[in-house]
Amino acid sequence: MSGHSKFANIKHKKEKNDRAKGKIFTIIGREIAIAVKEGGADPANNSKLRDVIAKAKSNNMPNDTIERGIKKAAGDTGNVNYEQVTYEGYGPSGTAIIVKALTDNKNRTAANVRNAFTKGNGSIGTQGCVSYMFDEKGQILVAKDECGMDADDLMMLALDAGADDFAEEEDSFEIITSPESFSAVREALENEKIAMANAEVTMLPQTYVTLSEEADLNGIQKILDLLDEDDDVQEVFHNWDES
Repeated sequence: MSGHSKFANIKHKKEKNDRAKGKIFTIIGREIAIAVKEGGADPANNSKLRDVIAKAKSNNMPNDTIERGIKKAAGDTGNVNYEQVTYEGYGPSGTAIIVKALTDNKNRTAANVRNAFTKGNGSIGTQGCVSYMFDEKGQILVAKDECGMDADDLMMLALDAGADDFAEEEDSFEIITSPESFSAVREALENEKIAMANAEVTMLPQTYVTLSEEADLNGIQKILDLLDEDDDVQEVFHNWDES
């Protein structure tokens, strides 16, 4: 997977999130509500909530905002009506795109997602039409210049905690886990005070597609920009090689 600028893409995504904190805070607030509804308000007994809290902190969400979100969700579990929905489709030149959303109105979200694909010359497909091209994995990126631990020691720490793979990139270390082992590995690094540039369960493309035609590049960027502007859209995964 080397050569696809994973760390550069993550930094780019963070910068976009910094320009749109309102959206990322809305997304994380909904994720907190879902996690509390499913596993309770005590992070000690709810690994999913611990993961969401870690994600919130990595996006610079204030602690009091996190705590308010947990308390609100705990007192409102019967009224949490967000549903997790996934859409799959094709961008220009057969690029594969997966959209995950948290919504209280599936009709609205479906219409908005379909509109984004249409305006970028793409199309929504059936469930499963592109997800087979991706692997669901936990992915943790550690910036080399922020890691005081030797590469071999970091690798052994991650593997001992349950990681599947460890790779050294030009400016970062990449740790891959199964979705089930993600929380344990992330917490093992957190306990050793390892700063993580990004830590999430994601969909990793098995292969990447390079686009060279200007119309294709404009089209996929249009799709991604429209999806990024939609508050219901939680995550977007694609196999376009942006590097």
